[in-house]
Amino acid sequence: MPAQTHAPMPALGEATVPLASFIRPAHRHYFTRQSERPNYRTRRYDFAGTPAVMPLVRAFLDTCAAAQGTDYRYLFTLLGSELANNAIRHSLSGRPGGSYTLLVHRHRTGLHLACRDRGGLHDEDSRLESDSDGLDPDAESGRGLAMVDAFATEWGDNGNAHYRTVWFSLAYDLTGSRWSTHTDL
Repeated sequence: MPAQTHAPMPALGEATVPLASFIRPAHRHYFTRQSERPNYRTRRYDFAGTPAVMPLVRAFLDTCAAAQGTDYRYLFTLLGSELANNAIRHSLSGRPGGSYTLLVHRHRTGLHLACRDRGGLHDEDSRLESDSDGLDPDAESGRGLAMVDAFATEWGDNGNAHYRTVWFSLAYDLTGSRWSTHTDL
């Protein structure tokens, strides 16, 4: 029997897909950057684990905080983006087909954000710690959790190596945050 030969797969071209195509129609109001529904209790969205959708992540976070002032919106979006970037960079969520979930709870005193990723890059459970030198402008890494530690009212994680959840709370009046003393960063 003659050996079968397969023709090499031709190079695939690239296609540009509008980011809006990643949004489920029932959730379009999550990404408007306007507070048309300011009295929500919970918002949850699953994001593809690729840096290409980070503009959607920022729009989602900004929309969740849209009823607040400029500094609050900026800070909430910045800290939430850090958690999303960490999920992509430091877990299986960033691998092909991976995803992570952002879950926002609105409370009377502030917003609470949880980022649930697929973990999996470490075998042992452990709590995350921020790098004490992370806010140094010359730091090569560790800035994300250092910013969360400095600017969130409180933060933590579940310590699970396989399905990690990292969360922070940010009080509307920025109580517990060093933001007002570090706006020059």
